[in-house]
Amino acid sequence: MAQYELMSIIRPTLDDEHIEAAVESLTNVVTQSGGTIDQVDKWGKRHLSYPIEGHPDGYYVVVSFNGSGPISNEIMRVLNLTETVMRSIVVRTDPD
Repeated sequence: MAQYELMSIIRPTLDDEHIEAAVESLTNVVTQSGGTIDQVDKWGKRHLSYPIEGHPDGYYVVVSFNGSGPISNEIMRVLNLTETVMRSIVVRTDPD
């Protein structure tokens, strides 16, 4: 299994309860795609380099996980359809 990191920027207009639900949905996407979560790191609200969808800030979350096969493609497909997530990226962190 390969090691990955998923970084997502969640809409800053959500309240704490909805942010926690969005973080839980991120972890659910990973586990439903066949991955196992190592760590969830909530960076909190940060100022963006440039506005995304008119928002100058975003709530950053980094999820470290293990998975195999085309797991990153499936995660990105699902997150692109999720309205609470403004941007996300999956990066493989282990050396080949």
